[in-house]
Amino acid sequence: MLPALVFLALTAFAVAMPGFQSAGRAATLHLLFAVGALPLILGAMGHFIPVLTRSRAAPPLLTALPLLALAAGALALVSLAVPAWFAARHAGATLGAAAALAMLVWSRTRRRTTLGRPHPGLAWYEAALACLALALLAILASAVWPEQRPALRRLHLHLNTLGFIGLTALGTLAVLMPTAAATPDPQAGPRLRRNLPWAAGGTLAVAVGAAASAPLAFVGAALWAVPLARQAAAWRPLAGAIFAWHGAPPLLAAALTGFAASLVFGAAAALAVRADPEAAFVTGFLLPLVSGAASQLLPTWLRPGAQGEWHATLRARLTRYGGVRAVLFLIAGLAAGSGQTWSLALAAAALIWFIVQAAVALARSHPLPRRPT
Repeated sequence: MLPALVFLALTAFAVAMPGFQSAGRAATLHLLFAVGALPLILGAMGHFIPVLTRSRAAPPLLTALPLLALAAGALALVSLAVPAWFAARHAGATLGAAAALAMLVWSRTRRRTTLGRPHPGLAWYEAALACLALALLAILASAVWPEQRPALRRLHLHLNTLGFIGLTALGTLAVLMPTAAATPDPQAGPRLRRNLPWAAGGTLAVAVGAAASAPLAFVGAALWAVPLARQAAAWRPLAGAIFAWHGAPPLLAAALTGFAASLVFGAAAALAVRADPEAAFVTGFLLPLVSGAASQLLPTWLRPGAQGEWHATLRARLTRYGGVRAVLFLIAGLAAGSGQTWSLALAAAALIWFIVQAAVALARSHPLPRRPT
């Protein structure tokens, strides 16, 4: 299912890019986050949580959660596209919150049954799921307090972007980057443990500040700067892999840079400076993140088990010119954050390039072995 969720997310991203200018911003963001990113992230969590807890694979019932999240995202999108179906918004929020809480409860259960201590990345996933649940509860709360709807909408947006997507991504990048660069990082786990209070506190401060008190949002951005700076410093020995023509590391590093840039643009927007932090978040962070992680992980997800020549060949094809795409996404992210509309076409072109390249790479890969009958 994970490969299908990857291509669903990439397709949703490509379709949504023109919507920043030609359609409602809310519908565009829901297509990106609720239809594209949400099911993929829950599916990836179902894969990684057993790894982080050194336990058996997720039960079949857990595979339904990404589909439940997809239904939630579709309902939210329909409610924005068809005003007469506004009630679908709350139904979607309810389904999404149920999926988030179910994944969180399952993760906590696996945590309690782990032999020894689970990997610190698990706590990042659990914090991300808690942010998602709170974000969706904020939508439900807006039905009770309609006068607070604008503030609750801002709270919902930041808990989703910085909280659910941001915490999941940064918790994963700390482990995925050393794997992609073939350079072990024994300090990744301890660093994640030290950084989580800063990242989680920063997320809550930005979200509450955006909803109610602008100065608090600046405090949150400053808190987020600590784990971002620590992670960037930890990647200095990987400069050779990051500043390369090919590979996943350039895209993963671009995602970290784009995330930091989106925080800067958010602070600028709060000071009434012309900036578009949402566009910067999508083009400079989300697109390189998903395309970079997918190029590294798709071979493993398509053929689990021992890694061999087939995996290495497919990964090389998927990551070819990853460094070039990373630069294009970064240029697009910085330009989008500055309000330059041409940046969206540049980001869409880089994304479509990867989608076509991935389709060709998969078509050229050897067929999967048949299971014995």
